[in-house]
Amino acid sequence: MHADISAPSGAQASTGGRTPTVIRLLVLATFVVILNETIMINAIPRLMTDLKVGERSAQWVSTAFMLTMAAVIPATGWFLQRVTTRRAYAIAMGVFLFGTALSSVAPTFAILLVGRVIQAGGTAIMMPLLMTTLMTVVPEQDRGRVMGNVTLAISVAPAMGPVISGLVLQIASWRWLFLLVLPIAGLVTWLGLRKLENIGEPQAGAIDVSSMAFAALGFGSLVYGLSKFGNGNVATPALIIAAGIALIAIFAWRQIRLQRTGAPLLDLRILLAPTYTKSLVLMAVAFLAMMGSMILLPLYLQNLRGLSPLQTGLLVMPGGLAMGLLGPTVGKIFDRFGGRVLVIPAAIGITAALAGFTQISLTMPYWQLLGLHILLMASLAAAFTPVFTLGLGALPMHLYSHGSSMLGTLQQVAAAFGTALVVTVMSSRATSLLDSGTPALDAHLGGMRLAFAVSAALSLLVIVMAVLLPNRAPAMDHTVAVDEFEDATPQLVKD
Repeated sequence: MHADISAPSGAQASTGGRTPTVIRLLVLATFVVILNETIMINAIPRLMTDLKVGERSAQWVSTAFMLTMAAVIPATGWFLQRVTTRRAYAIAMGVFLFGTALSSVAPTFAILLVGRVIQAGGTAIMMPLLMTTLMTVVPEQDRGRVMGNVTLAISVAPAMGPVISGLVLQIASWRWLFLLVLPIAGLVTWLGLRKLENIGEPQAGAIDVSSMAFAALGFGSLVYGLSKFGNGNVATPALIIAAGIALIAIFAWRQIRLQRTGAPLLDLRILLAPTYTKSLVLMAVAFLAMMGSMILLPLYLQNLRGLSPLQTGLLVMPGGLAMGLLGPTVGKIFDRFGGRVLVIPAAIGITAALAGFTQISLTMPYWQLLGLHILLMASLAAAFTPVFTLGLGALPMHLYSHGSSMLGTLQQVAAAFGTALVVTVMSSRATSLLDSGTPALDAHLGGMRLAFAVSAALSLLVIVMAVLLPNRAPAMDHTVAVDEFEDATPQLVKD
């Protein structure tokens, strides 16, 4: 038994080199909502003054968004199988619009925080909705090109958030970060509801409340614990992370049991496809590297080189733009030549860029920093499109929504882990150097170099996974019968 989200007859006819309208609209909507994940980073000093909160409290405008995403995304696979495309879109954008409006007029920090949580609830639905719809309506021979366009939304939006907020905060209040998004999101919602058509038929089914609780508490605790590392106290975050891992283990056990009845919240049979699992590991480590660099570079440029937030944003903007603009080209190359010609050089480029950042100094020319950042972003663009396409393409159609949910969940965990890792390594190394009598600037520089070195070492795993990935989704994976996945459930439960 499984939910049938198969496309309507003829939905996978060749797109003739054009991206389907439904995908264009979903990419636009996803870009708008994901942009808000990082748009508040530069606004924290303003919030501390205007709403009279401390720095630790103000950081929650970003932390709460990430926590909500991690808690909600695991349920989206189940949700997308039980509502129509239009209804999922309407709910996601409606929730996002309400959260944005509430945040823009928030009189207190607590209400702003509630608005951010509501925003994140809508954002969490959009990414899996986009990926699931793409895999359902776009034929295999066109997926690379279309997935390349999706790169704009999923990778450039987070990179552009700090740039846009830096520009806005130069001339206006932090409230304008929401007020400017509101009409754009409203227009996108209206266009979507006018043009979107339903893809497939929703299936009836009750939600397992205990699974929802275990997923929210487990993934939420894991991301929260990771976000608390680097604040001095190690024991408390470690306990929170351990509790999160335990709850996720219970959640996984519960899903395997529910697979017997065909009603899991997150179908773990997706992990039986080897290509999907390898893609998942590669994507997580690559995303970790991207988030680590997004944390370290602004700290280096502002705290050690004395640049303003706006100057920092402008310096890293070319890399973000390169990532988005390369997406369609990468997709076309993938459709024609397969994944290995892209993923293996991309993996080497990621490692080379991170290794280059280990040589940062107080006098390194800005053009070198710019070149390394563009190399990193271009390499990530060349990796993400093939990896997403190969990974999801290795699943049977009825598991696309669950595969998309797992990818989204792991992105949030990888982002939190990447941030925690670089901050902890940097702080520990800097403290050690300070205690040994090293000047403060040199000590902080040493901490950043070591953090980049650890990221570069981890990125070697990206090269290993890239070599192991096939050039195309293997026929055995891609055409695997639904019954094979269902027959695996009793064995999983037994194991």
